[in-house]
Amino acid sequence: MGANISGGLPEFDRNGEGYSRKPRLVDLPENCVALIMMRLDPPEICRLARLNRVFRRASSADFIWEAKLPPNYLVIARKVFDEIALRKMIKKDVYSKLTRPNLFDGGTKELWIDKNTGRLCVSISSKALRITGIDDRRYWSHIPTDDSRFHSVAYVQQIWWFEVGGELEIQFPAGTYSLFFRVQLGKTSKRLGRRICNSEHVHGWDIKPVRFQLATSDNQQAVSLCHLDNNPGIWSHYHVGDFKVVNRDLLTGIKFSMTQIDCTHTKGGLCIDSVLILPKESAQEPIGSK
Repeated sequence: MGANISGGLPEFDRNGEGYSRKPRLVDLPENCVALIMMRLDPPEICRLARLNRVFRRASSADFIWEAKLPPNYLVIARKVFDEIALRKMIKKDVYSKLTRPNLFDGGTKELWIDKNTGRLCVSISSKALRITGIDDRRYWSHIPTDDSRFHSVAYVQQIWWFEVGGELEIQFPAGTYSLFFRVQLGKTSKRLGRRICNSEHVHGWDIKPVRFQLATSDNQQAVSLCHLDNNPGIWSHYHVGDFKVVNRDLLTGIKFSMTQIDCTHTKGGLCIDSVLILPKESAQEPIGSK
């Protein structure tokens, strides 16, 4: 409708004294349109950009999209883009790329900006974790799967000493973040196009709880104990804890672990996909906590 109005023909004025042109959307100054757009959400900006050429040009203004990015977005962007490519990109393209998952650190981690909060999300694959005994094929193996965004998970068939840990150091935008382990009881595969789960090795997780732990470089700590009791074949996100970032200009170091080192019994049949770090507000609905 707006596009039709903006392209309308001039009309006679009421006195019949010739043509008088009514104001049209296309007559709005481009900088004024851009200032209006700066107050809108990205989906609204994209819809307005379809109205006409003025709105389309205005929607590409750098200051619109820079306002949607976190203040330290350049530090985050340099994790996934080289400096030359970054200098050539307009801010609209930077926003578009950073709000989608981007691999870094040799393809073992992903990061993206959450559109709702403007804060950082990170996913760390099982191959980037420290897993005790991972090289001993009697106990552990890496299994290719479409269930993981990294197309591979770590699977423990049976073990006495279960210990998985990792760490990350990055500049997070200020805010509160939640950390989760994504795990599944049982080993899934596909047969005749159908997803099936083999749970024959699942045992021991209901005897003693798993200990989840995190610690940050500014001395924040969280510990939780939980039995792994979900139905086999279902991916679950186990909430380790939360941490708060106050200064976005400082590196935040995080160490996290998942252990069950009671050697009175064996446990096995567990897949470990990844560790997720999300803004606390964004983690509540899609993931929940275990």
